[in-house]
Amino acid sequence: MSNSTLEDRLKEVKTILVSQPEPSDPNSPYYTLAKKFGIRVDFRPFIQVDPISAKEFRKQKVNILDHTAVIFTSRNAVDHFFTICKDLRIEMPADMKYFCISEQTAYYLQKYIVVRKRKIFTGSRTAQDLIQILKKHKNENYLFPCSNIRKEDIPDFLSENNFKYAEAVIYETVASDLSDLDDVTYDILAFYSPSGINSLFVNFPKFKQNDTRIAVFGPTTALAAEEAGLIIDIEAPQPNAPSMTGALELYIKKVNKG
Repeated sequence: MSNSTLEDRLKEVKTILVSQPEPSDPNSPYYTLAKKFGIRVDFRPFIQVDPISAKEFRKQKVNILDHTAVIFTSRNAVDHFFTICKDLRIEMPADMKYFCISEQTAYYLQKYIVVRKRKIFTGSRTAQDLIQILKKHKNENYLFPCSNIRKEDIPDFLSENNFKYAEAVIYETVASDLSDLDDVTYDILAFYSPSGINSLFVNFPKFKQNDTRIAVFGPTTALAAEEAGLIIDIEAPQPNAPSMTGALELYIKKVNKG
């Protein structure tokens, strides 16, 4: 995409659709952005998480109690894993170990287990942090509960280093039904995941970008947008804008002259 073409697309912004649920925090940067520039910001999740039934889970032939440790990379995974356990009448043994991607995920475990009596290992925030911890526990038999769409880093690491592990798909990330939107006539559409880009075209197969600016967060989302033939106008994170709202603000300051 030439710079001159992107320059031609620099037009005033009055409306933004964020492909995520509406923030519950009244101090969300999105509300601040809307107020500061007098623009409309709407929210709509483009993807939804659907549980896998116990019947579907059984087809994977994964025996949960064969494992000595469980890897959790999200609160969704925690919720759906313990729901499957309940449906299958499985009680997790006291000596089961839990490896969590972040403190927040580890803290969330207390919804289902007595945390202080369990062996829980916690990463700082990223998959790479968690991998450093897994390296110190090579002798476990891991279970990795995940979505049908998941990042490759943890399973790739386990495979390449000959860890004993099994994956179990316990929920599915699918496109939400957006048919009530008619068409997506917003100045900016903001996407946080490749699944969101996919959902746009599942719902609107004839979508034409025209003057709609596309904002993406992260390299995998950017790649999905490019592969779908979209022009990316706003990318985050950037050195001077680590968040999506920061990148949007820089863009709006540039194009809204009033």
